[in-house]
Amino acid sequence: MKPEDLELLVTRSMPYGKYKGRLIADLPGHYLNWFAREGFPQGEIGRLLMLMQEIDHNGLGRLLDPLRKKP
Repeated sequence: MKPEDLELLVTRSMPYGKYKGRLIADLPGHYLNWFAREGFPQGEIGRLLMLMQEIDHNGLGRLLDPLRKKP
């Protein structure tokens, strides 16, 4: 993991699937867990989904709050 990956979680949107357009940081835990069971996609999106699943699984989602852009 690179420190920049945490910022990508709150700025990068899911590019496909049921939650297309939703920020990776806002994906529901059950969806992230599905990827953990079935396999993460290749490349950057897979790496970010894996990281977010670990954060969510360990109850650390609030750590991303300071990185979110305030309107």
